[in-house]
Amino acid sequence: MEKKIRTDSGIEIQPLYATPLPMNEMPGEFPFTRGIHASMYRDKLWTMRQYAGFSTAEASNKRYHYLLSQGVSGLSVAFDLPTQIGYDSDHAMAEGEVGKVGVAIDSLEDMEVLFDGIELEKVSTSMTINATAFILLALYIALAKKQGADLQKISGTIQNDILKEYAARGTFIYPPQPSMRLITDIFDYCSREVPKWNTISISGYHIREAGANAVQELAFTLSNGKAYLKSALAVGLDINVFAKRLSFFFNAHNHLFEEVAKFRAARNMWAHITKELGATDPKAQMLRFHTQTGGSTLTAQQPQNNIVRVAVQTLAATLGGTQSLHTNGFDEAISLPTEAAARIALRTQQIIGYESGIADTVDPLAGSYYVEALTKEVETRAWELIEKIDAMGGSVSAIEQGFIQDEIARSAYQYQKEIENGEKIIVGVNKFTVKEEPDTEVFRIDDSIRKEQSDKLHRLRSRRNNEKVTALLSAIAARAQTSENLMPLVVEAVENYCTLGEIADCLRNVWGEYRGI
Repeated sequence: MEKKIRTDSGIEIQPLYATPLPMNEMPGEFPFTRGIHASMYRDKLWTMRQYAGFSTAEASNKRYHYLLSQGVSGLSVAFDLPTQIGYDSDHAMAEGEVGKVGVAIDSLEDMEVLFDGIELEKVSTSMTINATAFILLALYIALAKKQGADLQKISGTIQNDILKEYAARGTFIYPPQPSMRLITDIFDYCSREVPKWNTISISGYHIREAGANAVQELAFTLSNGKAYLKSALAVGLDINVFAKRLSFFFNAHNHLFEEVAKFRAARNMWAHITKELGATDPKAQMLRFHTQTGGSTLTAQQPQNNIVRVAVQTLAATLGGTQSLHTNGFDEAISLPTEAAARIALRTQQIIGYESGIADTVDPLAGSYYVEALTKEVETRAWELIEKIDAMGGSVSAIEQGFIQDEIARSAYQYQKEIENGEKIIVGVNKFTVKEEPDTEVFRIDDSIRKEQSDKLHRLRSRRNNEKVTALLSAIAARAQTSENLMPLVVEAVENYCTLGEIADCLRNVWGEYRGI
């Protein structure tokens, strides 16, 4: 009996695909399966980003200047855990975490140092931040204003996707309803003040990292996106305006063809979702997305093997039509990436972009019997999951009922079981192993960073106008109890050197903290 071969999502792969699907769709046209631009990379390659941030703003600024000198075309900022969950570096809850998984940002002073020598009007910046996204965006806008930048021209993205935090990642602060209010406030504010800013990056990446398969990643991400559309529509925003600034963030794993199929299916599905909810402008129907190679696929064993994995994942993302890409350092299963590892990761993108030929034509795998059939199968299975979520009342209800979390957990368990029993081969882990001595340089952050940040905070609080700070925090608390947009006040607060933790605590006192299901 012939052995059955399946993708990680359980889709059976046929030995031969003999019937092509009709190919009457063109890139740049609804439903955008073949790409959102008619010429794709023939005119301009994807934005090459390197996700970076660690220690203090001073240290991260040096890494950004290095990456820019090596050819990155956009910055991507990683924040430490206290910044992500709304604590200043001198808060008791920040102990042991300051500067560890990203850069510590407490105030506008830190933001000024982080982007010292970098003109915000001339660079696109992506910030992976969610519960405190509204504060980091305010800080970025305040800095742009100090630089004299034209706010109509600054571009970038804040992740700002709180639903996947409840479902998969955990860096949430407030209950779902006020959190969704913050997101629609950002949609509204940016449509007027910073129209080129991507106001949310709806993230499948962390859903996949938590253990979801490709079909689940697609279904849960688009379902969350649908919830954000409905939330914005409910407060009277125009879908043809705000939907143009929504972007997505997907993972690229090792199964090259399934990942390409996932990206192609995502564009098709989102086009139909937005159209069904009233979008008539093609730009409001387009799914634009950033990709990061799969951190959870990297191994501490034989870490140089990860260079090959990242190259395969880079091919998947670019063959699938990504708009921007971050490639992981080969050492990320061991520590924060060293400068050398970050350079190799960037060179991987550059070699594929400039040497492989995949940018020479649009949608290179279109018409492949295998890829077209796989695209359709991924889409069909994703719609089935979305229909289940819709029947529960949408993503918020499905998360509150634990459905999405349970589905991810089951998938993660199945995947791990297959590795442990040898059904799934991970090179260097459960097959082709060698006895090895650790020889990879490890990049570590010293705990003294917390004292350095705390000292800076002490000096800041002693010289700012504390009466003005108190008045602004009181105004934010009062406005949080109304439906009036919070963003103008938050921008004014950070301009007056209110700290991130003070603003976050102000809203904690009004809305409380969410403890999960």
